[in-house]
Amino acid sequence: MTLALAPTSPAQSETTRIQRVISPGGIEAWLVHDTTLPLVAVEVAFLGGAAQDPADKPGVANLAASLLDEGAGDLDSRAFQDRMAEKAIELRFDASRDMTGGSLRTLSENVDEAFELMRLAVTAPRFDDEAVERIRQGQLAMLRRRLNDPSTLASLGWSARAFPNHPYGRPVSGTLESVPAIGRDELKDYVRRTVARDNLKIAVVGDITPEKLGPALDHMFGALPAKAELTPVPDAVPQGLGTEVVKELDVPQTSIVFGGIGLKRDDPDFIPAFVLNHMLGGSAFSSRLFKEVREKRGLAYSVYSHLAPLDHAALILGGTATKNDRAGESIELIRSEYRKLLTDGPTEAELEDAKSYLIGSFALRFDSSAKVASQLLQIQIDDLGIDYIDKRNELVGAVTLDDIKRVAARLNENPALLFSLVGKPAGLVPNKGG
Repeated sequence: MTLALAPTSPAQSETTRIQRVISPGGIEAWLVHDTTLPLVAVEVAFLGGAAQDPADKPGVANLAASLLDEGAGDLDSRAFQDRMAEKAIELRFDASRDMTGGSLRTLSENVDEAFELMRLAVTAPRFDDEAVERIRQGQLAMLRRRLNDPSTLASLGWSARAFPNHPYGRPVSGTLESVPAIGRDELKDYVRRTVARDNLKIAVVGDITPEKLGPALDHMFGALPAKAELTPVPDAVPQGLGTEVVKELDVPQTSIVFGGIGLKRDDPDFIPAFVLNHMLGGSAFSSRLFKEVREKRGLAYSVYSHLAPLDHAALILGGTATKNDRAGESIELIRSEYRKLLTDGPTEAELEDAKSYLIGSFALRFDSSAKVASQLLQIQIDDLGIDYIDKRNELVGAVTLDDIKRVAARLNENPALLFSLVGKPAGLVPNKGG
């Protein structure tokens, strides 16, 4: 894979091969032409996602996305799936809060057939009754299983408390009440409103030339509406900070999800915040939370945190699981370590270790065609520029203690965390001071 991962190597920089391909019809994709293997990977995103669900009916985007490869055009579900199986084509779609995504994997010899199936899926989904009911029943079964999954319930509880009366507070997969009520017309309307050319991002990696890809983009996506009809989503700040929400479940461990205010991806201080988070809970072995929660006290097997810059909210999120009788101790420790890092800052050694890890591990995001395509898509979504891969490690390496102190001071303006706990937690005490 000829892809530069650090600007410090002239040889690598010269072989960066991300190309911007513009179709005759004006559709843009980013391409890495790689003939190492006879494979093509395509990642697409239609911006919008579950945030476009009706307020009283969450799960529309998720159900619609799950059905795009379940029959399209003249092919019913069985015929569509058989066509994929005959050519070893993998095509799937899913929905997240801010987008509907699609992934295509194919041998290069079958790329024409694969592109035709992609075209049918996004321009002419059928939503046949049999397919809709089969996928609906599968999703309802998943939702019933989640009723006894502490980690999922903790995450859902956090979002509901943090974003009341906002699309981010509703479950992407819907509920046992909403999913049965979703009709075929609502599925078709969701696709009509959100699957369009102006909110489309495309990344392609593999054995295909720019000359072939350009016309193929028009073939796959040229018939889509020019503009999406997205419902405006307001920016939001998480609510309930400094509190705990508890859901009782008869299990031996308490699952904990925590979060607070972070920074958006286009914030100039995002990279320093990214490095700061790594020192808090972004590393499985060297972070402060790992050392304090697992190594020193044995409270949990794992504990983590990460920045979550959504389109309309900037968050820092994390989680862990611990014995019920140590839940209170765990959340007090997490809260204390976060405040301590923001107030006192890291040491120079911590900063250098964090930067070294983040720079050295960056290449692991590009060790397969699928991963490269996924990264290129996310860079487009985040509007970071086609040269971001070359610049990223330099940006991380340039972070100083002063940068960390500046971003820590910003986060320390409101360092309170919201905790969502599911289990039978003990030892909770009133929170004083967030």
